[in-house]
Amino acid sequence: MPHTAQDWPIGAALLQFAGVTRDGGSVQDAPPSEWSAVLNEVAAEGFAHVDLTDSWLRPGDLPPTRLEELARVLKSHELGVSAVSVTRRSVIDPDPAVAEDNLAYLLRTVDAAAELGTAVVCAGLHRPLTGAQRRAVWFWHEPGEADPPGDERTWALAVERLRAAGERAARGGLRLSLEMYEDTYLGTPESAVRLVEDIGLPNVGLNPDIGNLVRLHRPVPHWEELLRPVLPYTNYWHVKNYHRDFDPATGAYFTVPAPLEGGVIDYRRALELALVAGFDGPICTEHYGGDGLGVCARNRDYLRRVLAVKLPATATATATATATATAAAATADDDRKERP
Repeated sequence: MPHTAQDWPIGAALLQFAGVTRDGGSVQDAPPSEWSAVLNEVAAEGFAHVDLTDSWLRPGDLPPTRLEELARVLKSHELGVSAVSVTRRSVIDPDPAVAEDNLAYLLRTVDAAAELGTAVVCAGLHRPLTGAQRRAVWFWHEPGEADPPGDERTWALAVERLRAAGERAARGGLRLSLEMYEDTYLGTPESAVRLVEDIGLPNVGLNPDIGNLVRLHRPVPHWEELLRPVLPYTNYWHVKNYHRDFDPATGAYFTVPAPLEGGVIDYRRALELALVAGFDGPICTEHYGGDGLGVCARNRDYLRRVLAVKLPATATATATATATATAAAATADDDRKERP
């Protein structure tokens, strides 16, 4: 059944919650009460879904009994899991041992996501932050690690390993969504589309997180040029926005996080384009800095207001286009019948 504006699954990212507890312990090893405290905050902001971002907790590394505990905590807060996001664990890391470990972790995460009843696992090819990125005010002010351009052997390895993850996901009834991120093989629309097409599985698509690209302190294409080519392949969507400015006198770029309705990306237009392209996947609201969860809740409400307007308009346009096509086909058929 198609989603409505009010029941469209829009999850909160957990980027703003640290992977360590107040006493310095690991959230991974913490009792369920620690998980419950965080998820209670998510539910209290009005969310019905959460993106289990693994910078906070790694479902793929939980033993079965602990995974069951997580499921119970989620249920106690009436939270569904819109997706499980694997971050900075590239399956083509230059260190072969790390890359193989990351693949094994991704496969475990797919299995855990199926157990939790979600529909999507999101992964990417971005790698851990460099020292310079960790020291910067905002990590995107410094360049990160990059995939080797033009290296067909590494490209083929990415295709092989992500296809394996996609096949594992398909067996569990899941989608695998690949997150766009700068300087990786998912860093441009052309490369991202090529990667998905080379993988060649119907359940493997893209997460067009173009916020990762418009925040860069360098020239980037207009946001619509980044988004349009990938929309036919989109099956999940991290949404966030940034203020962006450029000083031609100094050549300096300036970007900081913004709420969805206030940044350089026009999400009213972006959502319309996505709906016309047939997008029906879950959405995850993200935000860096300040009260990230509060801004995510504000962004969710904005998206629902836009969906309330755009969904009926899209349905009407689709029905009109279908009726026009049907009428044209009938006219053509009648013309053929009338020919001697």
